Amino acid sequence: MGGPGPLRQFIDLAAPQHPTLVDETHLLDARFGVTNIPQNIWIDETGTIVRPAEPGSPAPVYVETDDPTYAVVMQYMHERHPDPGWYSDRIRDWVSKGADSEYAMRPDEVIKASQPRTPDVSRAAAHFELGQHLWHTEGFSDRVFGHLAQAHTLQPENITYKRQAYSAWRRGDSLDPVAFFRQVPEPGEETTWPFVSDFGKDMAALGITF
Repeated sequence: MGGPGPLRQFIDLAAPQHPTLVDETHLLDARFGVTNIPQNIWIDETGTIVRPAEPGSPAPVYVETDDPTYAVVMQYMHERHPDPGWYSDRIRDWVSKGADSEYAMRPDEVIKASQPRTPDVSRAAAHFELGQHLWHTEGFSDRVFGHLAQAHTLQPENITYKRQAYSAWRRGDSLDPVAFFRQVPEPGEETTWPFVSDFGKDMAALGITF
């Protein structure tokens, strides 16, 4: 929700050879079922979805930097899977073999693996959009908190909505761009943290530890 500003240092550090798009309004959540980051969607040359939204990180690539946040993220990505390049290798297999790749799904498999789009999911998206709009116009107010809480209640498995709420509250009036990424209570904040969960608890519930 913070736009490209908080991401700029990470984009510059990675020095990508392609444009970097920032989905400020979480349109991918509403249209493609993205519920956390990083998630990937495979779309072939015809515009057909080959794999719906799913977790998958590229193999970590270290660069020279003194940024402690970057070091923590790289360590986390390495520890999540015994082979950090496993997902990148799947993509390369698909690029090489196309529809013959064992990782490319048939249309019926894509539909079966896709998240259901219930009326509650649509209502959650509406509440999230309202909360986001209000956050940009009046800061992290009670009204913002209320709409984000409704989004969480209606679609509890959408970790992205929760993480944006954590980030918006954490950011507050701080000018520190890294504040967005501190999504757990810090020492002494146990009684002031306004949420019933945090990023660490959310990942633990999904069976992911860090």
